[in-house]
This record gives sequence, structure tokens and C-alpha cells, in this order.
Amino acid sequence: MIDILFVHSNASVKIYQGLAKNNAAIEPPIWAAMLANSVRAIGYDAQILDAEAERIDYVETVKRISEYDARIICFVVYGQQPSASSQNMEGACKTALEFKNLHPESFVLFVGAHVSALPRETMESHNFIDALCQNEGVYTLRDLLAVKNLNDEFILSSVKGLVFRNFQGDVLMNAPSGIVPSNRLEIDLPGMAWDLLPSLKKYRTAGWHSWSNNSEKEPFAALYTSLGCPYRCSFCMINIINRTKQGEGISAADSNKFRHWSPEFIIKQFDYFASQGVRNVKIADELFVLKPRHFMAICEIIKQRGYDFNIWAYSRVDTCKSEYLDALASAGVKWLGLGIENPDEVLRKEAHKDGFVDVKIKDLINRIQAAGISVGANYIFGLPHDTQASMQNTLDFAIENSTDMVNFYSAMAYPGSPLYIDAKKNGIKLPSTYSGYSQHSYDSLNTSNENLTSAEILKFRDKAWNNYHTNPAYLLQLEKKFGIASRKELEQTASIVLKRKIPVSYTHLTLPTIYSV
Repeated sequence: MIDILFVHSNASVKIYQGLAKNNAAIEPPIWAAMLANSVRAIGYDAQILDAEAERIDYVETVKRISEYDARIICFVVYGQQPSASSQNMEGACKTALEFKNLHPESFVLFVGAHVSALPRETMESHNFIDALCQNEGVYTLRDLLAVKNLNDEFILSSVKGLVFRNFQGDVLMNAPSGIVPSNRLEIDLPGMAWDLLPSLKKYRTAGWHSWSNNSEKEPFAALYTSLGCPYRCSFCMINIINRTKQGEGISAADSNKFRHWSPEFIIKQFDYFASQGVRNVKIADELFVLKPRHFMAICEIIKQRGYDFNIWAYSRVDTCKSEYLDALASAGVKWLGLGIENPDEVLRKEAHKDGFVDVKIKDLINRIQAAGISVGANYIFGLPHDTQASMQNTLDFAIENSTDMVNFYSAMAYPGSPLYIDAKKNGIKLPSTYSGYSQHSYDSLNTSNENLTSAEILKFRDKAWNNYHTNPAYLLQLEKKFGIASRKELEQTASIVLKRKIPVSYTHLTLPTIYSV
């Protein structure tokens, strides 16, 4: 018997529809790998089952879990973008239910951002979950593994961060555990257990990321160099795993913490990638380009090593300075994801995504591209006070700036985000399924606002994405920069029509068929 099995479930078809087969990324489960290494560091035997990477369904996943004979079955429902934790509950819950029905004596544990945001609701909704971890789960897992009798209610009550059910069926919430402080990161979260994951050839990057690498999607690796974010954007729930208080109305904005590993520690993971023949790397930090002493030092060491990576990383518009660009490019950063969200300063400020007052976004995009770095711009439709006119303005801005790739999102009330708190307070309809928190699912349900219905926003998003990426002028631009193979790949992606569960009122919205770039 092993001490703990970490499970990353597979519900990709439900979440991404037709994009799941060849188009959506398959990313290494970073948190599962970090938590596994954390408990191994203090002597416990851990394994990881990545059902998504193995391309196995629920039935096979349950069979494989049974074969491990683990004392604790831990479903990890973190994600590498805000939506992923809630949407990953889809596969985790289905798998856990079927496993628990076959093995009622087993101890099923959940950890991740969604359950940290809604601990009581999760336990009350799913009687097949024996317990869950609030926050990151690092110290809760270590203390739980030390408990010899997992049915001992008195001992379980002493495990900080644990939420569990007593013999009467009541949900008990222990005081939250602390997050890993900066000076303990390399000790208590000592990197990822790469040896417990399948071959990195089983992971693939997002299609556009591989355009800089002749469309070779595998192998692919991802890592964090930092945790958390110092900002308080209303649409984001990334910091909910840092919360130290319980109760109603607490959101990720109340726990905006930021920590990072040393560059010397991080480079060991890049050394491993290079040894495995990996070129495609995602730096999954919410913001990589934030603290110059941190990211510039990492870039310098990568450059000194002479590595040839195709790196994708994220930045805010106001933290990406011209003086950083050469260093980023020389380290192999081929893509920067920019969180522009909305060109309207007032709307950004209302979403707490302000700070761009003195930044000329178009000039910045031009400077990044001139440095040899491609730009992936991120925009959100349907933020509070957005209108048909302002959404069109956002789209016009995206077209005018013609970045190398664009992501259009509908504002979603992710559990743990300020938008979620506001939606609950104002009676705004929320998803009734976990897949409803996916941008790409059939039952996707974004938020409405006082000016627009959810359907109107989603309709605008879907048509905007399709029109932008099928525009002949944009396709020609892409072909000139990345080659005909990349163009054909995007054309194939754009040919996949997402089916939506939408009301009749949805159909009245119209957009122009073609936009000029």
C-alpha cells in the first residue's frame, strides 16, 4: 500500500468539445507534481495518475486507481488558468463517485482552488468526498498523512485546513492552515515530481505556442517560478488558495500574496527539460514579468546555459518595460501573453485592472514584436458595465493592434473571485454544472450585467473569435510570420464549431462577417 495517490482526472471532451482531440493543450498537472514531491520530501510514498495525459476514460481511471491500493486518494483540482479548477471538478467528481461506489471504505480527499473557495458547499453537495483541503494543501496533507486512523474524528479535528464529515454527517471546518512562506518554498515545495508523471511526450502545448517551433507540439513542460499575484482583479480567483479567514464574502482579492523560488532553484527544472529534449515550455506564473530581480536573473542563467527553448509566459501591460525585452528574448521567451482585458480605462478600473494610465498599449505591442517576441493578447467581454458598443470597441481595438494571437473570453464568475461574490449578492445566474465554468463547453454560462444578457455576451465572444481568426488578412499575416503549416492548423481549429446551450433571445445579435486587420 502506498501512502497517497494524486489523481488528475480527464473530462476534456465535456470541457472543450471538438477542440479536445487535437487542439486543446494537455498540460502537466503542476500542483499534483508539486504536492507529490512535497510529501515525498518528508518520507511518504506518493504516486500520480494523470488520466488526461494517459487519455483514459472514467472506467479505466477507476480501475487504475484501484490497482494503486493507496491509503489516501487525493483528487487535485487545481488549474493553470482561473477557469480550470472549477471545470476540472467535472472529471474529478465523476471519477471519485464511481470509485467510491466500488470502494466505500476508501478515503477520498479533494484539494484545489474550487474546493478552497467553496469548502462547505462542496462537502454538502458530494457525500462521496470524505474530506478536502483548504488553501494550497501543503501542510494539511502532511499533517493528514501523519494520522494513523483516518476515521478518528478527534484527531482529524486537529488537522489545520481540513474540512471533513463527522459520524453524524455534519461538515466540520478546521481553521485554515498557513500558506508556504517564501523562505520555506524550496524546502516544503521542492519542485515537481517529474519522475511520477508519464513521458513529457504525452503533453502538448496550445497550438499557437507551437507556431514558433514549426508546429511541433510535443514534448511539452510547464512550471511555476512564483506563486500568487499581488493584484486584485475582480474576474480572477487565483489567490483564493491563500486565504486565511473563513466566512461569507471572502474572495481572492482579500488574499493577494506573491512568493517566488530563487532563480538558482528554478534553473534546475530547466536543466531537466533540456536533458529530456524539451523545447516547448510554459511558465505558468500568473505574472512572470513582474519582479525584475527574479525573472531577469532566470533569463540570464538560461542564456548562459545556451538553451534553445520556446517559452510562453505572462505579463501585465504596465509591468512589461522596454528594457526587459532583449533579456526575455535571449532566454527563449517567444510568446508573451498580455492581459489587456479591455482598452477602456474606466471599465478596467471597475474590474480593478487599472494601472495602465500612462501605458500606450499599441506602442508596447510594437516594441515587444520588434524584440522578436510574439504577442498573445487577452480580452474579456461582459465585464461590469460593458455594453454592445464597448464590446465592439474592444474588438475594434484588438483588430487594429493585430497581435499574433488573440484570446477572447466571456466574463465568468469563477468561485472565489469578487465577480462570484457580486453575482451571488445580486442574484445573477451561475453555472449549475462544473463544465459550465468552461469557456468552451456546451453549457458554458458566463455572467450577465445590467446591460447585456449572458447569451448576448457569449454570442459576441464566439462570433468575434471566429471572425478574427478567419479573416484573410490576419491569416496572411500569420502565414508570413510562421509559415503555411501554422495557417492550416489555425484554419482547422477555426472550422470546429462550438455547440452552445443558448436561449432563443441569443439569436438576435449580429456581427459583421469579416473584419479587416
